[in-house]
This record gives sequence, structure tokens and C-alpha cells, in this order.
Amino acid sequence: MHPSNIRKINSQKPEAGIIKEAAGVIKQGGVIVFPTRCLYGLGADAMNPGAVERIIEIKQRPADNPILVLIHSKKQLEMLVEKIPPAAAAIMEAFWPGRVTLVFDARDTLPGLLTAKTDKIGVRLPGHPVAAAILRQVKDPVTGTSANLSGRPGCNRLADMGRQIAGQVDLVLDAGTLQGGIGSTVVDVTEEPPRILREGQVTAGQIMGSLYG
Repeated sequence: MHPSNIRKINSQKPEAGIIKEAAGVIKQGGVIVFPTRCLYGLGADAMNPGAVERIIEIKQRPADNPILVLIHSKKQLEMLVEKIPPAAAAIMEAFWPGRVTLVFDARDTLPGLLTAKTDKIGVRLPGHPVAAAILRQVKDPVTGTSANLSGRPGCNRLADMGRQIAGQVDLVLDAGTLQGGIGSTVVDVTEEPPRILREGQVTAGQIMGSLYG
């Protein structure tokens, strides 16, 4: 990790200049490491096939593994998904921003590497101040996959990230030690009723409660 590529950033009140720099890297097709609520993530322009390919190469990720996308507003779903089922709307109202990733039917205009040809896309509206600020500045969807080699644990400290990741990205935002723990709950809303793919901080009971109360 080269010191010139690292920017210390305030986790709760991120500095505008650093956010602008990070967004500029993403807009130019670059890859950054940035903090989310639990773990550090790899951010790139989700609509840029070349940038998505870089993410896959950096993570040594199988091409049949879809990549999560982060958005700055629910309005952006229109460019990513075929439809927003009523159940999805209810879950978003209850739990966004943060904590829940929803899997939708993907638009066929998305890069194939993003969906791994599953025709589905996982989307989250993040609640972390740094991630949210970057997304507002970039204005386009950004990848939100964890900053680790495929199959390895995600990291909540940059010291645990490893040189293989750090040496291949263009910019690292250092917000110190993050919360860690389990990640977002992943819910497939293409099915009725929705199916819990991974239970995280939001329990299956809470998800179902938001739907059937």
C-alpha cells in the first residue's frame, strides 16, 4: 500500500475534498477502497465494463459470482432493475438506507460481468456517511463488493486487507477500524414471498414483519 494513495478520512463527517477525489477516480474508470458500515469495500463505476473487470481481477473472483451495486437514491433503481415488486418497496421503506441488500431482476443493459449472467442484480442504498457521500458525488451506481480476495474474509481494518488488494487499487480511504461483524441481510425479491439468501443484522423475522406486519 503506497502512502501516496492513502487518504485519512473522517468516518462520520467525511472531508469534501477527499470525497471529490475518490469520486473522480471512479468516474475515470479507477478502483478505490472505501469504508462501509461493517467492512471496507472496492468501489468502481458499476456501469463501466472495464472497471467491473478490474474489480474481478483484483479480487481473483470467479466470473460466475455477481457483484453487489450501491446507489445513492431509490430513483437509480430504474436504470438497474426490470421492476420493483411491492414487497421490495416495503422492505426498502422499512430498512433503507443500509443493512439490507435486495436482489432484483436485472435490466439487460447492465454489464454481463456485473450480473454474472444470472439476470439478477443485488442493490443496496448504503447508510455509511463516506459511502453515501461518494455515491452522491459520482451520481452513478458503484460496486460495493468487499475488499478481499475471493473466498477470504472481509476486513474491517486496512492492516488486514493484504498487499495483493492494496497494490492494485488507485486510492484508499482510511477511516480507521470499522464496526465489523455480519454484513447486510440479502433478500431475493424476484420471488413471492421474498426469499432470504443471507441473514445479517436484520433478521428474517424483521423482514417478514415489514411485509406482513
